[in-house]
Amino acid sequence: MDLSVIAVVVLATFAAGGVVYALFYPALSGQTRVEKRRKEFAAPVAVRTVDREVQARQKRGQIAQSLKDIETRENARNKVTLELLLLQAGLSWDRRKFYIISAISGVIVGFLFFLATANLLLLLVGLFIGGFGLPRWLLSRTRAKRLKKFGNEFPNALDIIVRGVKSGLPLNDCLRIIAAEAVEPVRTEFRLIIESQTLGLPLTEAAAKLFERMPCAEANFFGIVLAIQQKTGGNLAETLGNLSKVIRERRKMRDKIQAVSMEAKASAAIIGALPPVVATLVYVTSPRYIELLWLTQIGKVALVASGVWMLIGIMTMRKMINFDI
Repeated sequence: MDLSVIAVVVLATFAAGGVVYALFYPALSGQTRVEKRRKEFAAPVAVRTVDREVQARQKRGQIAQSLKDIETRENARNKVTLELLLLQAGLSWDRRKFYIISAISGVIVGFLFFLATANLLLLLVGLFIGGFGLPRWLLSRTRAKRLKKFGNEFPNALDIIVRGVKSGLPLNDCLRIIAAEAVEPVRTEFRLIIESQTLGLPLTEAAAKLFERMPCAEANFFGIVLAIQQKTGGNLAETLGNLSKVIRERRKMRDKIQAVSMEAKASAAIIGALPPVVATLVYVTSPRYIELLWLTQIGKVALVASGVWMLIGIMTMRKMINFDI
């Protein structure tokens, strides 16, 4: 074979090898990735900042949407209906019975207003007050009294559980003792927990439903303690003992604040009762002197304006002397 042909073949082979080496060596050695990484770091700071801001904005949007969904579920779960209010007040009424009693109350109050004044406008006012205001106010007052009574008696129920668990009784037996011997409304609420367990509901869920019927911090703490204890274990008697102590300290602090603020409440009651008392005494002693307030147009305007300002002052004082713990 001619030497020139062999030389051409060898040179062509070296040339092809060089081309292949030049094309594929950066990819095989990782040099391409290095160059790409170098270009990313060498890119303008503004571009990287924009990318990070976009990612941060997207992340904030996802977090905000998650929080909004959680809030929507909580609001739907915590929506207080009329049936729930009646249950929390300890009344075995349904919606229909409550509306019937409200209608009867409205008719009675409206009739009394009309009988006393012979005024159709006051008749409508009496119907509204008796039909909408008075029943709701009585329901709220009954509910608040029941919640207060539950909060005062609940630490004693916890002490029964603590002593029972320390003596070796199962938790369910302690709950049955409370459901049979405790003071109302604690007895009824624990009886409902036992009945829920009998129907197959777990203890933690039955205790969590206690907070729906009794929306107070004590019932919520009790459900949380039982849920944590079931998942993590631990000394239930010690935990409930600490909870009972915390609840008693909260009640002690509440009573102390009430005692300290009693002077301000008495002053507010005297200031609020002073105008109607003085008006009544003036009417008894000099009726013609004060009857100008409801016989003349200017007097009626002054009477209404004074009532509005008195209401604003009473609500302001009430806000100042009420403390939530």
